[in-house]
Amino acid sequence: MFDISVRTMLISLPQFMRDQRGATSIEYALIASGISIVIVGTIATLGSNVKSFYSSIATALK
Repeated sequence: MFDISVRTMLISLPQFMRDQRGATSIEYALIASGISIVIVGTIATLGSNVKSFYSSIATALK
């Protein structure tokens, strides 16, 4: 029984290594995470700038 399962694994391992279907989804996940990091950084930077802009407008209107 052990011999059969090892033989089956040795046959299916090269097929698994050649399969590229999972690589595409991993690449898309990496791209999406990179884009989300850029968006969060931009929002954090612009958020403080916009807050100070509106604060200066509110001060000028008083």
